[in-house]
Amino acid sequence: MNRLKLTLQTVALIFLFGAFSINAFAKMQVVKLVTEYHVNPIGIDVQKPRLGWQLLSDEENVMQTAYEIRVAGSITGLSKKSKQIWNSGKTESDKSVNVAYEGAAIKSMQRVYWQVRVWDNKTGKASRWSEPAFWETGILEPRLWTAEWITLPKEKVTKGSKPAQYFRKQFSTSKKIKSARLYATSLGLYFAYINGEKMSDQLFTPGWTSYNKRLQYQVYDVTSMLKKENVLGAIVGDGWYHGNIGFGGQHAYYGDKTALLMQLKIDYVDGSTETVVTDKNWKGSTGPILESDIYNGEVYDARLENEGWNKPDFNNDNWEKVKTLNHSKQLLVASMGDKVKAIEQIKPIKQITTPKGEMVFDMGQNMVGWVRVKLKGEKGDVVKIKFAEVLDREGNFYTANLRSAKATETYTFKDNKEVVFEPHFTFHGFRFVLFEGLKKAPNLDDVTGVVIHSDMKPTGTFSCSEPLINQLQHNIQWGQKGNFLDVPTDCPQRDERLGWTGDAQVFSMTAAYNFDVAAFYTKWVKDIVVDQLPNGKIPHVIPDVLNGAGGATGWADVVAIIPWSVYRVYGDKRILETSYPAITKWVGYMANRAGNDYLWTGDPHFGDWLAFASTRSDYQGATTDKDLIATAYFYYTTTLASKIAAIIGKQQDAIKYNELAKKVKDAFVDEFVTSNGRLVSNTQTAYALALAFGLLPDNLVEKAAKYFTDDVTKFKHLTTGFLGTPLLCKTLSAVGRDDLAFMLLNRKEYPSWLYPVTQGATTIWERWDGQKPDGTFQAVGMNSFNHYAYGAIGEWLYSYVAGINIDVETPGYKHILLSPHSGGGLDSVSATFKSMYGEIKSAWKIDKNGEFIYTVEVPANTTATVTLPGAYVGSLDINSEKISDGLKSKATQNDNNLTLKIGSGRYQFKYPFEVR
Repeated sequence: MNRLKLTLQTVALIFLFGAFSINAFAKMQVVKLVTEYHVNPIGIDVQKPRLGWQLLSDEENVMQTAYEIRVAGSITGLSKKSKQIWNSGKTESDKSVNVAYEGAAIKSMQRVYWQVRVWDNKTGKASRWSEPAFWETGILEPRLWTAEWITLPKEKVTKGSKPAQYFRKQFSTSKKIKSARLYATSLGLYFAYINGEKMSDQLFTPGWTSYNKRLQYQVYDVTSMLKKENVLGAIVGDGWYHGNIGFGGQHAYYGDKTALLMQLKIDYVDGSTETVVTDKNWKGSTGPILESDIYNGEVYDARLENEGWNKPDFNNDNWEKVKTLNHSKQLLVASMGDKVKAIEQIKPIKQITTPKGEMVFDMGQNMVGWVRVKLKGEKGDVVKIKFAEVLDREGNFYTANLRSAKATETYTFKDNKEVVFEPHFTFHGFRFVLFEGLKKAPNLDDVTGVVIHSDMKPTGTFSCSEPLINQLQHNIQWGQKGNFLDVPTDCPQRDERLGWTGDAQVFSMTAAYNFDVAAFYTKWVKDIVVDQLPNGKIPHVIPDVLNGAGGATGWADVVAIIPWSVYRVYGDKRILETSYPAITKWVGYMANRAGNDYLWTGDPHFGDWLAFASTRSDYQGATTDKDLIATAYFYYTTTLASKIAAIIGKQQDAIKYNELAKKVKDAFVDEFVTSNGRLVSNTQTAYALALAFGLLPDNLVEKAAKYFTDDVTKFKHLTTGFLGTPLLCKTLSAVGRDDLAFMLLNRKEYPSWLYPVTQGATTIWERWDGQKPDGTFQAVGMNSFNHYAYGAIGEWLYSYVAGINIDVETPGYKHILLSPHSGGGLDSVSATFKSMYGEIKSAWKIDKNGEFIYTVEVPANTTATVTLPGAYVGSLDINSEKISDGLKSKATQNDNNLTLKIGSGRYQFKYPFEVR
């Protein structure tokens, strides 16, 4: 008994001290390890990937002082010096984001594991090692691709959509498998299968790139999917490669034939390797997918199904031997963007019978994807499923704004059994779904909206005391989800859906508040760079399917603006380095077009696209001179080139571009600005550009600001288009007119951000009056109801109203600027942002006693500067206590604002406040 008692006491002590030890370490944890913005990526081709991690601590003012990274070929090897591939050693640094691997080159198709531990400013001791993470390389050398491109032998070159191709290969494995990887891509879109199971939940593979210059492949871990007898199968549809894309019925822009490339590498426990590749020994056929077009939809005839075609016991005697296709493998690159997936599902809110007798379902949300539906009919019956964003004034199904896009699924029954149908290689932008050919409407539960987009992780939330603004934020986020499908498209529904560069650049900062777009933009910027023309011109759309049309001011500047946004938000210096040659080529193009007078004049541009136009007799519309806009952007992008050059260590270039920018600025002032600060285009956009870009001399800023604010006061509404709108409220705030900025935000009549909300919008519209108050629509030629550009107001909501901002001197939110602003009748605002270091919170409210209560959270390994409006040291409480002497010493009083320097932690500031 005594021995048992002693044993129990020992166990208790071990448990106690073990718990104490764990708790001691719990004060500092290293978590959320990422490699090139991904968690445990498989199949990357970055030779020196960047690593990142976050610190978790229950203490305040925590900073990392050093780190140590170790890398090995196995988890067990991490703790053995002799097995490590690289060890950084204890490195004195507070850097925990984008830390480059500096070890020996990793071979193709190799997995390596890594861990990190850190030291902090509190204990000076090392943390526990993090949980292991890994990355795995893809096929880094083209010569290692032994697979051949395959296609069907009798495939006809057609102008329209053609049947999807089905491919299969049966093979055996006889030994115990250690690991297996499938490397796959296609000319067109593909789904891959092993033994009847879909390889992954990824959609629209291999993604959309400039296929004639960069073609992505995917890597799948299929170790657990293999058996003794196996079938590797795939379906290939038209997609962007061979389907309709661009304008004027343009088809097969990249090539006449669809094809498949697959390479399965099997590593056995005994050390041997086997490879199964696409070659002439595969079998192929067509099947039930008769047409699969992104614009027009899918035609599916279930009578042509080959049941079990992707399983081992299928008889493929009637299938043809495939033909190999001579297509380059030098263009193959690993996929590093965010995967397109089915992210969520929504149910219809009601079923409608329209005045025309149409069977329509209302999904309650303008969404992008398709519907999955239970259907029942007789053999040979045909059902059509059509998609629309809106109903017309009479309540009927409306598709005129889709232009030539059919946006229709056609399904033919093979028997009278109930089926569940969803398409394969198409997507639609819609809220309303129409069924034709059914004798009875499906139940609401039988229809499911499948929402698809790139799997960007949500990072931002914004809410306030005004429900209409909350709906606006909802619309902004849904507009982004609907249009960020591997590339940032302008719209998701009509016969366009292209990567318009102007839309993307004006929205880039709002996008980065809402979602983690680091990997998404990194992938897309690579296509901007490769699609740049030899003379420096940037195409209007990326990937370029408009045959090189480009060079438009405010659009082509995307080549500098999005890398700059990624640098600011994520501290990513490498994207500046890789984009820099293209940025300077674009600046060179603008300089050549401008000539010796430094004014870019005479070229065609889109200008301030879709700016407000009025029928009022005293106002002919807000047309801003395109030469003024072009010269303004010439200056702005040249200043970015100078800043970027300095950041990446090209000091002489920095000086050169700074001098060029000064000359452009002088020319701009001489040409477009009077001595009284009035611009030749007396529009809100002209003033917003000149003031926001810093184009005016100091002595004219105040005068120009008055012309600007007078115009807003005169019309009491915005008059801006795609280029002016993103700058409007932030520029009004910068010149001290928050009252006007909030007035514009709160306006509910056309034109305004809230007008579409009052009309029931659930996404951002392309036009300020896409739907007019009387229920009629704008011109059908250009009237998308899901077009994110005007949603760029989101940046001002996050950065100014909520007050979460970036210190560009320490990018990536390493040092955070927290500066909330009240106004517009709002009495509360709350925003969060998940930075690379952790979550930032900024929430303020004005209570019934007239006190301003501001709550902030600052993640570990960062610092912040907090600016409190209307605060004074003597009246300030922090965390329910008077301000400490330590914080007082860090406080700065500036007019009626109080500025404080703080470290990581959670703070609540409270003080009497006078509503302005």
